[in-house]
Amino acid sequence: MNGAVSMPEGRDLSLASAEELVTGYRAGDFTPEDATRAALAAIATHNDAVNAMVLVDEHGALAAARESTRRWAQGTPQSASDGVPTTIKDLLPTRGWPTLRGSTLTDQDGPWHADAPCVARLREAGAVLLGKNTTPEFGWKGVTDSIREGATGNPWGAGLTGGGSSGGAATAVGLGMGAWSVGTDGGGSVRIPASFTGTVALKPTFGRIPLFPPSPYGTLSHAGPMARTVRDAALLLDVIAQPDSRDWAALDRPTGSYLAGIEDGVAGLRIAYSPTLGYGTNDPEVEAAVGAAVQLFAELGAHVEHVDPGITDCVDAFHVLWFTGAAKVVEHYGEGALEQIDPRLRQAILELGTDVSASDYLDATAVRMDLGVRMGAFHEEFDLLLTPTMPIVAFPVGQDAPDGWPSTLWTSWTPYTYPFNMTQQPALSLPCGLTSDRRPIGLQIVGPRHADALTLRAGRAYERATHWHREVPTLLA
Repeated sequence: MNGAVSMPEGRDLSLASAEELVTGYRAGDFTPEDATRAALAAIATHNDAVNAMVLVDEHGALAAARESTRRWAQGTPQSASDGVPTTIKDLLPTRGWPTLRGSTLTDQDGPWHADAPCVARLREAGAVLLGKNTTPEFGWKGVTDSIREGATGNPWGAGLTGGGSSGGAATAVGLGMGAWSVGTDGGGSVRIPASFTGTVALKPTFGRIPLFPPSPYGTLSHAGPMARTVRDAALLLDVIAQPDSRDWAALDRPTGSYLAGIEDGVAGLRIAYSPTLGYGTNDPEVEAAVGAAVQLFAELGAHVEHVDPGITDCVDAFHVLWFTGAAKVVEHYGEGALEQIDPRLRQAILELGTDVSASDYLDATAVRMDLGVRMGAFHEEFDLLLTPTMPIVAFPVGQDAPDGWPSTLWTSWTPYTYPFNMTQQPALSLPCGLTSDRRPIGLQIVGPRHADALTLRAGRAYERATHWHREVPTLLA
């Protein structure tokens, strides 16, 4: 395999990539049981500080790891990813484990009989499922805290937010609590925490990863791979981007591996760089780091042009679509449920998710459709678009917004993520720098719909030429 890696002797297995692990299993250097014990040790060491896990199934994980070890010893692995320690965001149903969704409204007793499509594919591939990651209540916001589970910290400082809503997944990956995780992204929820934690996450084209049950946020919501490297994200996408009859919007089976061609570079690609999408404002250190990353793409042979895509902020339309979905989630739990949820969520539902007419909803959908048309036309000229993932870096844990921010609503500080949920385009976040006080900065690579492989390829070209994905988080230093 072009670009395949080997495991450096003596390295902590909890920090090995999925590719390194599988290479070691195949060579007999170590086993899935060894890797699983290392991941469980990382959870035991760090989870009290960062609160990334809501459930850890040590017995089940070790049993699965022993079975994977036996298969590798016999030369009969279930897949090229057999035995990779994995965690799952606690919005995705997982057979035998409660899916609490960060809410006191959820009955822990279940029943819990079904796997989400991505979880089912991971089991079929032989992945070792370690447990479930924290999420804010119903995944509603861009940081991870809830009344039920508390707040989730960051590998670069337990006192910093890990972002959200897949903050538990990103923090777990960053600290070696499994080589990869699966999160969900309805407005930036895998990319926001990837940016804040210095990890990698892809929101693929809508339908690329099937979802079941359907998200209450409708066609805004995607599932996405989360990892420490772009190649690992591609490898995980290979596993979970498979059709499932329960999702009527799922795309056909991919024609090949997302690792095929991932090392082909960016020479000759037409790449646009928009630091603000025409309406945002960035922290100066973010803008400098992303600008340096863009210059590197030019040095790697891409034709880079500084140009905005000609869109306006779609936040008002996004709010209509997002918070009507949130209102329906809570309505399902009956009378009195609204008084039992996160007070910020209750306020947002009352202000933005109720008294929305059918005409209002259709108007928001029309804004979305126009945005999709505009971005489609933009990609007739440009293969890819580069932006900051976030205009800011991680702020103190337990807050809904940075100190002194004019609004506590999460969309006020995530202007570059939710537009691409509206358009359903693939968008990748990967680390591109650190601030002077060592907080990660994220670069976002956006491709046209169905160009997931090209988006990953560009991310890998940048990753291969830089060292940011190898930087050691503060809690591991």
